[in-house]
Parts: sequence; C-alpha cells; structure tokens
Amino acid sequence: MSNQYFQFKQFTIEQSDCAMKVGTDGVLLGAWAPVDNARRILDVGTGTGLIALQLAQRQPLAMIDAIEIDAQAASQAQRNVQASPWADRVKIICQDFKCYSSSQPYHLIVSNPPYFVDALRCPDAQRNAARHADQLNYEVLFAQSATMLHPDGQLCIIIPSEVGQLVVDTAWKYGFHPRKQLHIFTKPQKPCRRLIISFGIGLSACLNDKLIIHQPDGSYTADYQQLTSEFYLHLKR
Repeated sequence: MSNQYFQFKQFTIEQSDCAMKVGTDGVLLGAWAPVDNARRILDVGTGTGLIALQLAQRQPLAMIDAIEIDAQAASQAQRNVQASPWADRVKIICQDFKCYSSSQPYHLIVSNPPYFVDALRCPDAQRNAARHADQLNYEVLFAQSATMLHPDGQLCIIIPSEVGQLVVDTAWKYGFHPRKQLHIFTKPQKPCRRLIISFGIGLSACLNDKLIIHQPDGSYTADYQQLTSEFYLHLKR
C-alpha cells in the first residue's frame, strides 16, 4: 500500500486521493525544468501538486497555475498548496486542459503526461485517467500549449524514451522544436528509460545531456543527488 503522504524538505504531499502518487518522474521534472526566466508557469495535469510546488520553491518570482481534470486530485492538490509556504503563488484549477485558455502567455509550461497510449486498462477509472493518454495526449498538449506559450517560453515534459520520436514529430506539427534533452538511465549499462525534453518555438540547436540515477551498487549517483537535493530529506545540499 502506498504511503498516504510524502515529506519533502520544504513541503508535504498528501496523496491518498490521487491515483498517481509521488514518483521519480515528477521529482526529476520539477527539479530540472528551466525556471530562470519564468514569471508565469502552467503545470498541466498537476495531480498532487508536486511539480507546481517544486517550481514555486525553485523560482520565488513565479506565479503558477496548475490544472487538473480529476476533482478528487485537484482538491487534494489544493490542500497541499494551502499547507505549503507558497499558497499565495500557486493556483489549482479543476478543468479539462482541452477547454482551458489564458489571456496572458506562460513563460514555462510543464507536464508529466499520461504515458500508456495502447495498454490494457485496469479496473480503477481514476487511475486509468491518470495513466492513459485518452484525455491528455501529445496532440492536445502541444496544440493547446501553442496558443498560450510566450514566444520565448519553453514547454518541458518527461516521457518514456520509446515514445521520444513520436513526441518530437508531434511537437514539430505545432512549431515546437527540442532545445534541451536529458536522457535518464536507472543504472550504467542499462538502456535509457525516460527523456525530459524542453521545447521552444522555432528551430534551434538542441543540447543533449544524460543522468544516471543509481551506481552499480544501488547508491545514488552524485549527479542525481545534486539535481534533487533541494527536495529529498535524505539528501544533503
């Protein structure tokens, strides 16, 4: 049974009402996404509110909107935000992203989107919505983001490595091109399991980097510790 809450250094994530619990993917995206010039941020499919709170911690000048279609998850995310130090800067919106619009552009849009495109469903409808790409697929993500992203802004997502080319091809249709890619490996000599890609509007050179999470003996690598040490209690800064 999953823990009902996850304690980070500066905030706590209650997660009993959310289908998708705190995981490495979300923490990595929240720790890596480019926030330096971001003053308005949108977190698409916020779930527990984890990534929105990470970005609030990292960028004290940002106002953050976090959208979530599931009412239970949105309610829990709201409680997590209210209990955090950044309740005045993070707004939870319970709405379908396909119907969402903003009168002001965002400098950064982030998403840890559903990733099972053609997989068997489980009996839990809430978990299916969180894990499967029926309601929030890559076409919707890029099409909607194209209408709301600042011309100099970035869209940053984490995806399974096997759908990398599909995602890049979909992005291209809406004018997005990779700016930076982080290739994530669980251990040395293992295949790449995840990609974090930051997209911008228009062609540009793409910088590639890699991150290995574990050493062969199972301990965390120095690179992983450096990236996530602002958040995990067991890692020293």
